[in-house]
Amino acid sequence: MDLLLPGPGLFFWTLLAFLIVFFLLRKFAWGPILSSLNAREQGIAESLESAQRVKAEMAELKNENESLLAKAREERAQLLKEARETRDKMVNEAKDQAKVEANKIIAEAQAAINAQKMAALTEVKNQVGKLVIEVTEKVLRKELSGQQAQEAHINGLVNEIKLN
Repeated sequence: MDLLLPGPGLFFWTLLAFLIVFFLLRKFAWGPILSSLNAREQGIAESLESAQRVKAEMAELKNENESLLAKAREERAQLLKEARETRDKMVNEAKDQAKVEANKIIAEAQAAINAQKMAALTEVKNQVGKLVIEVTEKVLRKELSGQQAQEAHINGLVNEIKLN
């Protein structure tokens, strides 16, 4: 049993060694250890605070980015709307101008057709008139080949004029 219970000399020297080590550690080791622990704790706290600030800045930047994106989408939609309106306006103007040009061309064509029609009618009338005169001349020459026939025809015309 002596092995389990320490003797008083061993107890004294162990206690003395412990106290010497305790005072030496307290004087030389605990101060720097505690100061480095405090410095580390302070560094961690500053890092956490910095992380919170960065997180807040990131949230603010994200909000700004989203608002800029929304504004850009709105501007894009407005530009597209204006472009569509301009395109529609240009198309309508081109259609109107094409209609005006087509109507002008049609009117000119109709005027040319009417002019040619009138010229053709006039030419036909002139030719018909010439033919009538030629036929009448030939018929009258044949019928009035004699002197008596000519005098009878002249008297008939004079009587007809008197009646009118």
